[in-house]
Amino acid sequence: MVRPNTRPGVSKPHPRVMAFDDAPFTFESETTPIVGVVVTLPSYVEGVLRGEVHVDGEDATSELIRLISASTTREATQSILLDGIALGGFNVVDLDRLHAETGLPVITVTRTEPDIPSMERAIREHLPGREDAVRHLRSHPLFPLGVRPRPLWVSAVGVDPEAAKMLLRKCLVRGSFPEPLRLAHLFASVTSPGPLSRSRA
Repeated sequence: MVRPNTRPGVSKPHPRVMAFDDAPFTFESETTPIVGVVVTLPSYVEGVLRGEVHVDGEDATSELIRLISASTTREATQSILLDGIALGGFNVVDLDRLHAETGLPVITVTRTEPDIPSMERAIREHLPGREDAVRHLRSHPLFPLGVRPRPLWVSAVGVDPEAAKMLLRKCLVRGSFPEPLRLAHLFASVTSPGPLSRSRA
């Protein structure tokens, strides 16, 4: 097992992070691409990773571990950033396993505070028996990052909240959303054509 790194290098002037987002998809799709962007903060792109997960599946954690572990930039990376806790609908990431098996702190970021009860109800309605996904939703508390015009909502594994906030502030270039996640979203958005849906909740 990789030894977890609980110090994500926030004191470095230009830490390196891996940021991931999923491509647009429909719920008729079996799978959807995911894209990872390797960025030396605040905005120097060093590489792009591409994988695939099942829509509403259970393989998001394993696919992230595979992509990160195979990357030649893994050893110099200080943290993993995720746009929310799920990829491909309700393919919920096990943040503790991702941290343990990559050895890297994991930070999730959302623009609005997630409605966890609504997400739990949707999972139980559409994916009966997936109590593991429900459990992962509540595995780590969310805390606000004060940016304008409204706070971002963050969770962190393997790093304390203040260090996570410090790292995320190094990610801000323009606006209030971390640049590596913005880039991952842009790159992912061109991998699936057409007007597509992203969430049941």
